[in-house]
Amino acid sequence: MTRHIGRLTALFVKKHKTPGMFGDGGNLYLQITNANARSWIFRYRNRYAGLGSAFNVTLEEARDLAYECRKLLREGVDPLEVRRTKQSQARLETAKVVTFAKCAEGYFQAHSPGWKAKYAALWSSSMAQHILPTLGSLPVTAIDTAAVLRVLTPIWTTKPETATKLRSRIEAVLDQARVLGHRDGDNPARWRGHLDKLLAAPGKVRRVEHRPAMPYASIPAFMAQLRARDGIEARALEFCILTAARSAEILGARRQEFNLDNATWTIPAERMKGGTEHRVPLSPAALQIMSVKSDSKLVFDVGDQSGRALYKELKRLGIDASVHGFRSTFRDWAAEQTTFPNHVIEQALAHSIGKVEAAYRRSDLFEKRRDLMNAWARYCTNVGAAEVVPLRTAKRI
Repeated sequence: MTRHIGRLTALFVKKHKTPGMFGDGGNLYLQITNANARSWIFRYRNRYAGLGSAFNVTLEEARDLAYECRKLLREGVDPLEVRRTKQSQARLETAKVVTFAKCAEGYFQAHSPGWKAKYAALWSSSMAQHILPTLGSLPVTAIDTAAVLRVLTPIWTTKPETATKLRSRIEAVLDQARVLGHRDGDNPARWRGHLDKLLAAPGKVRRVEHRPAMPYASIPAFMAQLRARDGIEARALEFCILTAARSAEILGARRQEFNLDNATWTIPAERMKGGTEHRVPLSPAALQIMSVKSDSKLVFDVGDQSGRALYKELKRLGIDASVHGFRSTFRDWAAEQTTFPNHVIEQALAHSIGKVEAAYRRSDLFEKRRDLMNAWARYCTNVGAAEVVPLRTAKRI
């Protein structure tokens, strides 16, 4: 095996440019791919173990490495497996200084460009509030089941929905860390076959009680109470009810989205839950709110786009209802007090439709929805004998 060692010279290694495999003897080869790519190879038993770049490893160093490989073979040890083990250990040693917080930051940077702004904000907020205080400073290799449970157990039975999302986010970060070579082994945050043996199923912890939606019969009086209040939160909540839009769409609204001459608000696709541009017809009552001046790029700059500001306004008014529930209120009113077709109502709520129906529906029913939203605004602003669109006199569409 060691005969004829020393065929190559340092000058040949440096100057030769013709691609090929050039033997030095003792199973050592110089592999030249092109003028900028040349490396050392230890060849044995139809296997190839890389010994490094010829630009970084000298001929003498390569011969020493080849000698070590031959020695391992004499001892019955595969040199390639030894090198792979050493490389794996080196990666793990490097990973020890990579913290969970660093991995979470990398995950966010990689995935957030495909997220909606609201979800990105919620993801970052949940990390900062619930996960990073416990796991952030730990090496990602040190995250085990016990560490994950320290995050989840305190809120698993009191806030099962939040805890479930946290578990999923920890799992995603650790999965990416494994793919990047920062950790090995199973994911301690996985649910099936692991945490499901240690924690109660979140859906069975307790029945989730949703805040009630305000009955539509109470809307006119409530709107009068709301209009009497000052503050951008009250205006945002009023506009939310009049347009039947989602709170995220309201709080993220920018003035350039509005064409007040045409009484139209066009919400871009990236801000819509369904990912499709949505036009909202503005009633005279909604247009009146738009006359409020602001130096902010946002129409309703309440300082918090999560929707909590609107919920707090409801609490200040003594109302035990959710902001999102006003969409249900609008839906109930339209179904029970008008003869507007169901597909017009659903379009007003920007609800997704089936693929077959979408293929045949070419219009967004905008003018029909304008009639609907004007009728809703008249109902909302008519205190006392609340005006409705009676079933016997409603315009049939």
